Amino acid sequence: MADLADIAAVETETADVVIIGGGPVGSALVLALQRTGWRIVLLEARTAATIDARPLALSYGTRLILERLGVWPALAAKATPIRHIHVSQQGGFGRAGLEAAEAGLPELGYVIDYAALARELVRATTEASAADCRMGARVAAWHGGDPARVDYEMAGVQRTLTASLVVVADGSGVADADIVDYQQCAVTARVVSERPHNNTAYERFTPHGPLALLPDGTGWALVWTTSPTRAQMLCELDAQQFLAELRAEFGSRVGDFTAVSGRASYPLRLRRAPQASPDHTVLIGNAAQTLHPVAGQGFNLGLRDAWELAEHALNDAAAPGSAAWLKAYHARRNIDRGGGIGMTHALVQLFSNDLPPLRIARGLGLTLLGCVPPLKNFLVRRMTFGARG
Repeated sequence: MADLADIAAVETETADVVIIGGGPVGSALVLALQRTGWRIVLLEARTAATIDARPLALSYGTRLILERLGVWPALAAKATPIRHIHVSQQGGFGRAGLEAAEAGLPELGYVIDYAALARELVRATTEASAADCRMGARVAAWHGGDPARVDYEMAGVQRTLTASLVVVADGSGVADADIVDYQQCAVTARVVSERPHNNTAYERFTPHGPLALLPDGTGWALVWTTSPTRAQMLCELDAQQFLAELRAEFGSRVGDFTAVSGRASYPLRLRRAPQASPDHTVLIGNAAQTLHPVAGQGFNLGLRDAWELAEHALNDAAAPGSAAWLKAYHARRNIDRGGGIGMTHALVQLFSNDLPPLRIARGLGLTLLGCVPPLKNFLVRRMTFGARG
């Protein structure tokens, strides 16, 4: 019995903060929390860097956070700036143009591979002296309480961590309180066109859903929302047939499309976890919400979750994870989180149909947006900085 007790003592550890999920949001939180001086343990199930090459849209506000975390210099060369955004609807009038210079910003945003961003954040995190990063750590369960507890397995050994605060940044093990299945899929790809992008992004709303064409290197990153059946068909077409379908949907504004690579498809759902969580636990990033890609708000919102949590920790280091501490954090995030989710969901509902009255209303709305600079600047700042913009 003494031997078993010794083993249990060795395999049970204590930390100040345990972060579940070593993706970009979890890794960013590690970097942001370094200034607290807390003992931080990061648990990540994967043992190798992700190969997910989906395009990711970063707002200028996200760039500022990444600069403060010290990782932007390494990412800048891999990111393509967006300085102009052209918004239109297929088969209807109305269009709007958003300009970085008009909004007083050097860029509206950037396009980067998810994998490139993740690799740089993981590299910076593993080099952070304040963090104990454990790759290949598969979490079996996490429990609230004082302290909170995480049970996980690593290298074939069952282990337990207790902490004042457990932060869940990986949504795979989170019970969903609210799921909206949009009955859509996003087809992502890289495409090349006859004309250069000139750092212009296009958001074109079609009856099937939004089609985004984003400047990416010397070509384009495509995020094409459509029905699941059509998404499968688009991924199975040969290159020329796919490009013909894209030309018919998008038009000839950038000339003919000449090449496509890296096609993939994934389903689109809104997942929103409840704000309330067990004592001494908090959900951020994909654990808190997963959004439709329209307007590119998902990662930006998740990164602000992490940044605001770290700022709250620095401003209120007493009793981290307590009910009062968590209530104050959620109060900081409610407007931004609710606004980001609400705006994204409303855009999907408003623009993913072909009802004539709504098509007319969309056209009027886009025309108004294009003609009223204060309205455009308000929208740009909300998309760039969230509710605090």
